[in-house]
Amino acid sequence: MSVRKKAVVIGLGHQALEDHLPGLADSQFTQLAAVCDTDPSKVAAQAQQHNVPGFTDIHTLLEDVHPDFAIVAVPHHAGREVIATCAAAGVHVMKEKPFATCPAEAAELVALCDKAGIELMVTVQRRFHPVYTAAVQLLEQIGQPYLVEGRYTFHCPDPAAGWRGRASLAGGGALMDMGYHLIDLLIWYLGLPDRILADTSTAAHPDADYDAEDTALVHLAYDSGLYGSLLISRSAGPKTEQLTMTGPRGAVVIERGRVRRLAPDGQLIESLTREPAWPSAATPQIDCFCRVLDGERTNPCGPSTHMAHAAFLAAAYTSQNSRTPADPKEYLL
Repeated sequence: MSVRKKAVVIGLGHQALEDHLPGLADSQFTQLAAVCDTDPSKVAAQAQQHNVPGFTDIHTLLEDVHPDFAIVAVPHHAGREVIATCAAAGVHVMKEKPFATCPAEAAELVALCDKAGIELMVTVQRRFHPVYTAAVQLLEQIGQPYLVEGRYTFHCPDPAAGWRGRASLAGGGALMDMGYHLIDLLIWYLGLPDRILADTSTAAHPDADYDAEDTALVHLAYDSGLYGSLLISRSAGPKTEQLTMTGPRGAVVIERGRVRRLAPDGQLIESLTREPAWPSAATPQIDCFCRVLDGERTNPCGPSTHMAHAAFLAAAYTSQNSRTPADPKEYLL
């Protein structure tokens, strides 16, 4: 890979500033060629900081810059249109999660990418972090899991702020947004559940005007005999992130910067800690995507693999509305 690939960042919110722009700066295979956002002030600030052109219109950006790929970090409701625009220009896409807001949109995007012949990689960065990849090997030591427990929480002082507080724009609340990471880990490690029973709440801030859930509790069941739950909240502090999978020979406990294997009685057998706990996992994912584009690797986070995530979310929201269990496999289109 002798020539660095030209990358552009579309959407200059928190995720772009905290992960994608620093990830590009540290990448060995790419160079930032331009930035784009509908907010001119954000564009001007980042264009000046990174010494690249700035745009408020995607079509003009693609016509003027001709990038190899775009990192798309836009509000959930805008993702489909941006991907379609990039696909029409033959530009590959790294898409900030979620891949899609519903199974129908996910199926449409899979077909769109196939027809255009572009690669799309969803930015589930934990798959590129050594703590989470080490858990795959440790799971082999505990036998067939029978219990899974996940928790991802932090305190957002204003859940009504911005588009994330509106279900019509976000497609969902905490479960679809931050919960996507836990769902991805669950599907990666254990596969898609056979039954889901979900409840959600918008009661944490009774005086605020929002309808995208701040808290979700999802009960899971597999025909193998594996059961468990995921608790996701953007209102309940302190900030925690943990996934525990228990089998007859012990448990694997994954936290943000550490993974442990425990004996059946809870005693520590071994652990792996990364310091600092969370250096940017964006860079290895960006570099992996470049290798995918050069045909050196297969895409581990492509569109078809995220149909399962869309099915999980659809089943969870259906269950919440009906107050009955739902089978996510019925939503695989």
